[in-house]
Amino acid sequence: MKIKLHVIILLICIGFNINAQELNCNVQINPPQTAGTSIQIYQNMQRAIFEFMNTRSWTNQKFEPNERIECSILINITGYVGSRFTSTIQVISNRPVFGTSLQTPILNYKEDDNLFEFEYLENQNLDFSESRHISNLTSVLAFYAYIIIGMDYDSFSMEGGTPYFQKAQKIVTNAQSSNDKGWRAFEARKLDNRYFFAENLLNSKYSPARRASYRYHRLGLDIMSERTEAGRNEIAESLKYIQKVYRLNPNLFIVKLFFDAKFNELINIFSGSFAAEKTKVHTILKEIDPAHLTQYEKLISSGGE
Repeated sequence: MKIKLHVIILLICIGFNINAQELNCNVQINPPQTAGTSIQIYQNMQRAIFEFMNTRSWTNQKFEPNERIECSILINITGYVGSRFTSTIQVISNRPVFGTSLQTPILNYKEDDNLFEFEYLENQNLDFSESRHISNLTSVLAFYAYIIIGMDYDSFSMEGGTPYFQKAQKIVTNAQSSNDKGWRAFEARKLDNRYFFAENLLNSKYSPARRASYRYHRLGLDIMSERTEAGRNEIAESLKYIQKVYRLNPNLFIVKLFFDAKFNELINIFSGSFAAEKTKVHTILKEIDPAHLTQYEKLISSGGE
């Protein structure tokens, strides 16, 4: 009996390795504060979204279990009428830093309040089609799955995420004929919805921002455990790529996304640098990320080499 049990466990483990998907996505659903619906529906919703994100094959690449992309989706339900829910969604993803046990933030984005509305019937199958918009819930989830994967690929190879950003843009195109929010250019108050997310990433004018991700992560962070100064210099140089696109469009959505994820990390990286490098980096950051100017003042006041 024990031998059979060991065989079953081994087969289960092998099965998980064979079927390992691209994402290791934590999902959290926060129910509304008002009473009226059973907590069970939100638990079932959370389980269904978890399975949708983590068991589907999003690429044709083979990912080992330890290569899965660490990410999180937080959905805060703010209201409902029948089976239609209003919510906000926050999407976070991270990437390992070579030669360390550290994770570096790639994406930390929260949509505008109540932009995400969707239908959900308890225990329903979450169906998704790449060719048409059949469910706002699954279209939004799939959109962010491709964005997460694309941004991860961009950090490992020069503009390696393009095929996945194209898939995300196709989801945007499919949603144009729907009444669901967040998919059309004219809806964005600050050029910052899903439409502009995909558009910015695929617009050739802004490609230096994507090249910055590769230089920042693969040529910078990934070598810092062995060559700290060289890695730090690559990260400083990557900021010049972002400066280039910022000067083309100071309101560029993907620039804001980059610094919302990275500003604390940049402070940590350059706080230990020598004075001339800190001054150079501070000058660039002051121009291209004024939203975090107060935090960047720590660079000037901190000690260094």
